[in-house]
Amino acid sequence: MDKKKLSERDICTKFITPAIQKAGWDIQSQVREELSFTAGRILVRGRLHARGKQRRADYVLSYQKNQPIAIIEAKDNKHSLGDGMQQALAYSDALDAPFVFSSNGDGFLFHDRTGLGDKTETELSLDEFPSPAILWARYCQWKGLDSAAQETVEQPYYDDGSGRTPRYYQANAINRTVEAVARGQDRILLVMATGTGKTYTAFQIIWRLWKARQKKRILFLADRNILVDQTKSNDFKPFGDAMTKVSKRKIEKSYEIYLSLYQAVTGSEEEKNIYKQFSPDFFDLVVIDECHRGSAAEDSAWREILDYFSSATHVGLTATPKETKDVSNIDYFGEPVYTYSLKQGIEDGFLAPYKVIRVDLDKDLQGWRPEKGQLDKDGKLIEDRIYNAKDFDKTLVLKQRTETVAATVTRFMEQTDPYQKTIIFCENIDHAERMRQALVNLNPKRIAENRKYVMRITGDENEGKAELDNFINPEERYPVIATTSKLMTTGVDAQTCKLIVLDQSIRSMTEFKQIIGRGTRINDDYKKHWFTIMDFKKATELFADPAFDGDPVKVYVPKEGEDVVPPDEIEGGTGDEPGDYDPIEPEGGWDTDDTGGAGGWDDDDTEYKPREKFVVDDVEVTVIAERVQYLGPDGKLITEKLRDYSKKKLTEQFASLDDFLRRWSESDRKQAVIDELAELGIPWEALTEEVERKTGKHAGPFDLVCHVAYGQPPLSRKERAENVKKRNYFARYEGQARQVLETLLDKYADAGIEEVEDIKVLQLDPFRQFGTLPELVSAFGGKDGYLKAVNDLESEIYSQNA
Repeated sequence: MDKKKLSERDICTKFITPAIQKAGWDIQSQVREELSFTAGRILVRGRLHARGKQRRADYVLSYQKNQPIAIIEAKDNKHSLGDGMQQALAYSDALDAPFVFSSNGDGFLFHDRTGLGDKTETELSLDEFPSPAILWARYCQWKGLDSAAQETVEQPYYDDGSGRTPRYYQANAINRTVEAVARGQDRILLVMATGTGKTYTAFQIIWRLWKARQKKRILFLADRNILVDQTKSNDFKPFGDAMTKVSKRKIEKSYEIYLSLYQAVTGSEEEKNIYKQFSPDFFDLVVIDECHRGSAAEDSAWREILDYFSSATHVGLTATPKETKDVSNIDYFGEPVYTYSLKQGIEDGFLAPYKVIRVDLDKDLQGWRPEKGQLDKDGKLIEDRIYNAKDFDKTLVLKQRTETVAATVTRFMEQTDPYQKTIIFCENIDHAERMRQALVNLNPKRIAENRKYVMRITGDENEGKAELDNFINPEERYPVIATTSKLMTTGVDAQTCKLIVLDQSIRSMTEFKQIIGRGTRINDDYKKHWFTIMDFKKATELFADPAFDGDPVKVYVPKEGEDVVPPDEIEGGTGDEPGDYDPIEPEGGWDTDDTGGAGGWDDDDTEYKPREKFVVDDVEVTVIAERVQYLGPDGKLITEKLRDYSKKKLTEQFASLDDFLRRWSESDRKQAVIDELAELGIPWEALTEEVERKTGKHAGPFDLVCHVAYGQPPLSRKERAENVKKRNYFARYEGQARQVLETLLDKYADAGIEEVEDIKVLQLDPFRQFGTLPELVSAFGGKDGYLKAVNDLESEIYSQNA
């Protein structure tokens, strides 16, 4: 047998798998081959989307299910023993596996990240692959786990038999937390981006510790009734009769798992501190969901509970740890044992990316000053000063400003999807109500269909709050638009929210991340793969803050004369109970009392006095022009010209036109080259639009590269197709074969090269009128003949530049 002629898969089957099996690894339960552990980043293309490449490991070895400890990267025998090592090390970073192997079938290169071996890297023969017991013992030594701790760590995950397993980052978070508890760590912080499954992660942590009897009585604290109820009926359901929800201020001490709204165990002085009916050592473990909302502050209600149960292990879960000079999650819990960021979630394809539309209003940028002696609509003398964006909807209401925002949102929805779930974040409750009224008046047909098309969902109004469940339920069409101020900033699982409108001044990075998190969930069933942020208050400038870690697909600011809807967005273009909500003060303090008036405390700090507010209804407010910004592959917004940026990125990839033409011609799939450049940050849709605007040519990616990077005159796809026809290229074919190729050329002219390269297109009209897929392929002498004919056609299409 000549190993050099074997494929990578043959090397795996004939050499690597037998070697690890011989070492004692159970192929069925401990070894997973070709494991894809990410979903592939969602690439947004106008109104369409595609998935980028998944990350896939050749072998992942686990001592027991969901506890990976080793990675093997395989190469064919034309490669050296260690050629796969760097790739395997990258996978080990993600999967938290310290033992890394590379193999070409001759043996293994072993990289030990624990530092416990004699050398970091060692060459092993095929017979020297280490057994599960050897690697597990070294793993436990590295982690500092004694025999008692190992018993806890080896407690299996909950398995409902459905095949559901944690995502890789959830397993990392669960394993690290269980290991920390097993070692005796009593304050633990987990940071996981909104939408990444913190509650499911918490369940598995609690389940394993409870089943191991490491923790026998557990308290799970959350800050919203809806979160407690969802947790009890969904992720925590397997706890069954061992679980109870603390409600109506009654304590039953016969349960083991307690779920509680933190307000339910605190209250006014005379009724407060129901938690003191428990002894201080009653609970072994307290898990605090959304712990940034108060537990870090020494004088918070949560902190009182935690201090009372100080002997228990405390695990904090948050997407946004709060770190200010007054409040620190890390001071209380310590450094996070694991962090999974919004940026990483988007990169892995588990969270939805987003586009940003920045809308600047004239009065926001230029300010507004009343005329001398001017009265507001109620006859009050308006204080003479310059009012700007910080004042609007707080100390000064310009009614036409609200109407302009509402009209802009309405126009965007009408041109994209009028039934996309939308949250509009307003300055305060009064602003949310005025926004609701403006939207109602601008959408009479939608309101006639259902009066709940627009609803105000705020903490003070029970009917609106009662619709919160319907808003977040993907199966309920109404409400479509929710106007709010603070109520929906956190803890609202809006899986199908596709539009977030920011008409609120946001100074807190914590609050900003929470608001953005309302749209990051993906829902394939309802075609929710990305979302749009429409920003009227420059809140998205926080993207530039180093503390923000999630990158937008692009930021669009309409130019003069352009619509607020990006060109690629146009159709056809490519319930809490009253009193349960207790808003936590944002960083920098409140600048509104959330009822509409900004103000401050009196000199004695005993009374809050709202500042007088003026309402003006005859001042015109308009949208003015600004610039377009795009997101580069490094996560930073591009401020240079789109054409210059694209040229720089393309010439970095291809030093000359010949380099590009060589790469293009050698590629079996031209779409693969296009996708690679998209992943590098080339904004194809915007570039197509700009070149068409300047040259009148709707060029494909090939011509865009040649024109923008190397100064070649562009040809449209239709021109290229016509040139092929003029050269009588199809004369060499006849019958079905000629029909297929002529139709493929027409497909290219209309839709691009992707249509040509997908053999499945032969199953669609008009091809299926010519015959079945097997019949059409046989007209070329088989699949290989068909693929060669397609490749020849592509060469003919691009022959002018070749």
